[in-house]
Amino acid sequence: MKTTIANLRKGEKAIIKDFDADIIPLKLLEMGCLPGNTVQLLQIAPFGDPLYLNVNGSHLAIRIETAREIEVDCITK
Repeated sequence: MKTTIANLRKGEKAIIKDFDADIIPLKLLEMGCLPGNTVQLLQIAPFGDPLYLNVNGSHLAIRIETAREIEVDCITK
């Protein structure tokens, strides 16, 4: 099973490993959601969607469906 942003717990940090560029919105790529960049899960909305992230200093919210498509390597638990 691959680890994705959707699998992270609040406060965990990870390195973006891989994703399908055809599925990920271009806006996320422009905001730094690229392989090799650090991502931290800051907050989860009350019903689990969206997820509030810090990606290399940029704060953004993404839908859970998109988060499930971005594979990561955890660096903190």
